[in-house]
Amino acid sequence: MVTLGCSRNEVDSEELAGRLGADGWTVVDDPDDADAVLVNTCGFVEAAKKDSIDTLLEVADRDGSGADGPDDTAGPGVTAGRGVAAGPGRRRAVVAVGCLAERYGAELADSLPEADAVLGFDAYPTIGAHLDAVLRGERPASHTPRDRRTLLPISPTRRRDAAATDHVHVPGHAQDAIAPATVGVGPASGPPVPRRRLAGGPVAPLKLASGCDRRCSFCAIPSFRGSHVSRTPDEILAEAEWLARDGVRELVLVSENTTSYGKDLGDLRALEKLLPQLAAIDQIVRVRTVYLQPAEIRPSLLEAVLTTPGVAPYLDLSFQHASPAVLRRMRRFGGAEAFLELLARARAIAPELGARSNVIVGFPGESRDDVDTLVGFLEEAALDAVGVFAYSDEDGTEAATLESKVKAATIERRHRQVTDLAEHLTAARAADRIGSFVDIVVEQTDGEGGIRGRAGHQQPEVDGDCSVRTAAGDGSGATRPPEAAGLVVGDLVRAVVVGSEGIDLVTELVAVTDRAPGRDRLVPALA
Repeated sequence: MVTLGCSRNEVDSEELAGRLGADGWTVVDDPDDADAVLVNTCGFVEAAKKDSIDTLLEVADRDGSGADGPDDTAGPGVTAGRGVAAGPGRRRAVVAVGCLAERYGAELADSLPEADAVLGFDAYPTIGAHLDAVLRGERPASHTPRDRRTLLPISPTRRRDAAATDHVHVPGHAQDAIAPATVGVGPASGPPVPRRRLAGGPVAPLKLASGCDRRCSFCAIPSFRGSHVSRTPDEILAEAEWLARDGVRELVLVSENTTSYGKDLGDLRALEKLLPQLAAIDQIVRVRTVYLQPAEIRPSLLEAVLTTPGVAPYLDLSFQHASPAVLRRMRRFGGAEAFLELLARARAIAPELGARSNVIVGFPGESRDDVDTLVGFLEEAALDAVGVFAYSDEDGTEAATLESKVKAATIERRHRQVTDLAEHLTAARAADRIGSFVDIVVEQTDGEGGIRGRAGHQQPEVDGDCSVRTAAGDGSGATRPPEAAGLVVGDLVRAVVVGSEGIDLVTELVAVTDRAPGRDRLVPALA
């Protein structure tokens, strides 16, 4: 399974791997050993859609002769097969799943005959049977795309039951009768949703909810991901405990809109109650919330995120712009003044917090003054990471129908300007952390990069990371190898920041504050 796109897709890929395992398939690491390759596609923006198409074509071009497969930049992934090598000259099946497949369905299948099947979300519970059919030479019918917001009731509190009775599959949610025992673990110890970890490591995404009820004019995600549906706290806690037993030390709570968690469960403070329960799970040393909507952050939620022990003091805020005029056309709320006030309140609670955001430049009607407002906001916001996107029309969105389109050359110029500014500002923010102390989950202890991990203000994949130096202890200024320092992947260490490289930090080890489980060794505490 080649996984493209966001961490929510990573969770979906692990669900598919769990379901395939339950159906007798074997996960293999080499495409040359596979009977079938699944490509979990992304359908977010034009560039992501192109990457998905290119990856499908690249996989389909493989002839089983050992030629190079998908580029590593396609993202983490494995392939699924029944353990029978495809062999030289034998063409393996190529199946598209994920957001692009769900969004375009039969249209994608017609335009991409190289794919043996294009399957939407509702096919996930029976994914093994679909692959069996493909290997028999059949071509499963591609679904007709529908606005998935229309498949569940308008009332949020009725959606979970309706999804089960109407057979609307919400990836990552326990909706069918597959028992945890079928994924190779006992019912008392397994996740409530079939899931097989693919990437390993001490950090793992944990899905809180799926879908979104917001109507941002530039975003098509709700149309193919559907309305907001929360997972129950019991379901989330059971999966978190399973992840902890598998060696996970940091949980990254993902969804399309984390601040909406619990509204369909009848409890707007459900996330505030859930965070300390997750942080209290044995062996979990950090819980991180991401995908927060500024307009939905209540004072009590802000307090919970920034003061709960074991929860990273970190805000992943979807600002998208800073000009009130542009934000109104985006069907969003706020502006530079409100956003800076939110950040000021947050830093009054947690001065060292990490904050990141995404912004869009070139939205229809955006003026030079609007760009200046955005630039001024970024200069004051002191964000640790900023993702800058160039606007593009998306099928089926309101923004695609708006007039006053910004010229492509202007969008490109503004994108380059704001990207350059963001790189400069975030590098300066990293340099400001020199002399401060950070808590790092160790993710790598060997290889060219030495000891590396992430501090509380660094989200995996999208933010920077930390290198960790360990003093030799002989006054020479040399560093010891990780094994001599007693460090292993999964350790939580305290370090002092001594330098920066862009948004990455250079640190020196102070002490190991929490050992990874199952490690019986002497851990140094350095002055």
